[in-house]
Amino acid sequence: MVNSQVIGIDLGGTAIKFGRFTADGDCLQSLSVATPQPATPEAVMAVMVDAIAQLDPDNLSMAIGVGTPGPADASGRIAKVAINLTGWHDVPLADWLEAKTGKPTILANDANCAGLGECWLGAGRHFQNLILLTLGTGVGGAVILDGKLFVGHLGAAGELGLITLNPDGPMCNSGNQGSLEQYTSVVAIRRRTGKEPAELGALAQAGDAEALTFWQSYGKDLGAGLSSLVYVLTPQAIVLGGGVSASFEFFLPTLQAEIERRVMATSRVGLQILQAELGNSAGIMGAAKLAWQHYSGC
Repeated sequence: MVNSQVIGIDLGGTAIKFGRFTADGDCLQSLSVATPQPATPEAVMAVMVDAIAQLDPDNLSMAIGVGTPGPADASGRIAKVAINLTGWHDVPLADWLEAKTGKPTILANDANCAGLGECWLGAGRHFQNLILLTLGTGVGGAVILDGKLFVGHLGAAGELGLITLNPDGPMCNSGNQGSLEQYTSVVAIRRRTGKEPAELGALAQAGDAEALTFWQSYGKDLGAGLSSLVYVLTPQAIVLGGGVSASFEFFLPTLQAEIERRVMATSRVGLQILQAELGNSAGIMGAAKLAWQHYSGC
């Protein structure tokens, strides 16, 4: 076990990232390849198998973990749907990879993997109970309970961005109306301001009053949504990642104030709100940890 390794894979719409990791989280080698276009299951599979052979030519890895851009089933075998990939519906990706590589394989949603990565090696490493939100094009989420990823009885738990914030708000692709995602995602920020989050962050850094006011409003919305999650899960920490989290310093004060206003003190004892630390590496790290937990119990 001491010298054993696993492979973590982050499957995205434009790139597929690979890493070979020890049990301590050391990345021995990494690789990124372009996602084939169109990204059919068969084409993606062929690219993945080739990259795994490059990453682990001596066949030292004992298992594979894969983060997919959409939900997996509860057993971590089937990619139910993969957003931005072509023809991905109920793809038995774990079975396929096992057949081609001979290595036990497990899947999870990419946001879940990011949460597990942050819990293992990032901002959440000092906590066993936390939630992560990825504030990006959409708003993904992950729930970590007792150090383990919580996916629910069918594998689809942790869609934290889809909780209702405003019953009369904008329609969401999920079918919900006024979801948290409709107020805190990159798409929502563009719709509300006509600007990119990075532009608003730069303006706020320069002291622009309008941008600062926006981020204060953003923090209040995010805090209201997080308050519901705190009541349900009472996490030790909330970790915020994704591109929008680059402006963390500008929306944190109103976010904290909103949680303190809405949540009883007994439900938020010691709660910490933290900026994610692993950036684009969180996915492969979490996928590797998923493999370790599932196949070696560590």
